[in-house]
Amino acid sequence: MKYYIIAGEASGDLHGANLMKELYKKDPDANIRFWGGDLMQQAGGTLVKHYRDLAFMGFAEVVQNLGTILKNIKLCKEDITAFAPDVIVFIDYPGFNMRIAKWAKTLGYKTHYYISPQIWAWKENRIKAIKRDVDVMYIILPFEKEFYETKHNYKVEFVGHPLIDAIHNFKEQENGNFITENKLDSRPIIALLPGSRKQEITKLLDVMLSVTGNFTEYQFVIAGAPGQDPEFYSRFLKPGVSIVYNKTYQLLSHAYAALVTSGTATLETALFKVPEVVCYKGGWVSYQIAKRILTLKFISLVNLIMDKEVVKELIQGECNQKNLVKALTGILHPENRANLLKHYDLLEKKLGGKGASEKAADLIIRNLT
Repeated sequence: MKYYIIAGEASGDLHGANLMKELYKKDPDANIRFWGGDLMQQAGGTLVKHYRDLAFMGFAEVVQNLGTILKNIKLCKEDITAFAPDVIVFIDYPGFNMRIAKWAKTLGYKTHYYISPQIWAWKENRIKAIKRDVDVMYIILPFEKEFYETKHNYKVEFVGHPLIDAIHNFKEQENGNFITENKLDSRPIIALLPGSRKQEITKLLDVMLSVTGNFTEYQFVIAGAPGQDPEFYSRFLKPGVSIVYNKTYQLLSHAYAALVTSGTATLETALFKVPEVVCYKGGWVSYQIAKRILTLKFISLVNLIMDKEVVKELIQGECNQKNLVKALTGILHPENRANLLKHYDLLEKKLGGKGASEKAADLIIRNLT
């Protein structure tokens, strides 16, 4: 069968790659074209557009790049038409994907969505478009099932969270000496994960690095985003700070603590059992709009899934040097660490165990035959 997969950011690239591997196992004749990144490209298939050319963060940034976004939508529609897939699989990235889904559905394409848009956070009225334009929704967060089925009478498939598989696979395959290979010293590592988009990295990395002088007994290591040129990071680097590229999981597997931007990385860090402080800084206009329309109690997936503050969140003005030093000091304390790790164990149980990518691939094929 012919599969067209659209992922628009780093996390989607990871989950898309694992889904593709499972599709190839179950359907050896699979023909896959995709929008994604390096990991999906390594899995096989044909890359149409890399996510580094798609990622625009925040309301103001989207408006500024509207011309580019519209050109990409046009290109995507033309490419789907030429390819004539048996199914289009959308992975998160709703601003783009929901527009393609609406168009695709009117033309009779099968539309499957793997990893739901976070409409439970904002734009809940998108449920109307999902019901109209999405044939099958595969969800990965346990509370989403009640949201869709009980609140909105829309049947969904819970497959578990693919990060559990991704991290398990990584741990099985990890080899080499991360410390020696990256010329790190013997001090415990504090990982800095400032995001994958230029806008968020620019806003967060400076404030993250501002705390280094308060923790000289630790070494700070930046996780360079796979979609960014190393030259972009040169302006942020300072003595005593290291950076690694395309090695986020290796970094987390050796980290003692972490400062992490909100998003999927907060959950990845928790599943690696690394105590973390969650950070967020958006553009002023974007933040002012967001805080008026978001109804969530928390911004991190860890706290949302646990429905309480397990990890400290520092948002916008609160994300400053003083507060970061205090929060980081807190998670470095042995008693606080032990308590946090217990919560991480409970979090993993809530996510449903291994096999999300395999379940999703199996259901996609089953729903097409």
